[in-house]
Amino acid sequence: MALIRLLQRKPDGDIVFREPTSGHIPAYAILSHTWGNEEVTFQDMEANADTSKTTSKTVSKAGWKKIQFCADQAAADGLQYFWIDTCCIDKRNAVELGAAINSMFRWYQNAARCYVYLSDVSKPDG
Repeated sequence: MALIRLLQRKPDGDIVFREPTSGHIPAYAILSHTWGNEEVTFQDMEANADTSKTTSKTVSKAGWKKIQFCADQAAADGLQYFWIDTCCIDKRNAVELGAAINSMFRWYQNAARCYVYLSDVSKPDG
């Protein structure tokens, strides 16, 4: 199974990568979602890591709402780590992409929580 690359919501609200190195994978949430325009990619998140803060370019993308939703919901459920395919897999790397696709079922199975984000479904007011 491929090594999972997680996102971590820091206490200050910033969202950064965390790659487990010891083989111990902390409890995490996972997001199932519909893909749309302006997804936040691995490269976007990597650029954030270089500046140590989430950039306005990343936050302005439509896909950032999904990341923020997952981070907020995970925090509400007592989790600081989460995984979203659009930005946690380096799709430029064919070996990583193939390993991630082969590991994805297990990642969903091992998640402490699984959230669904459907951008084309609205919830009623109330």
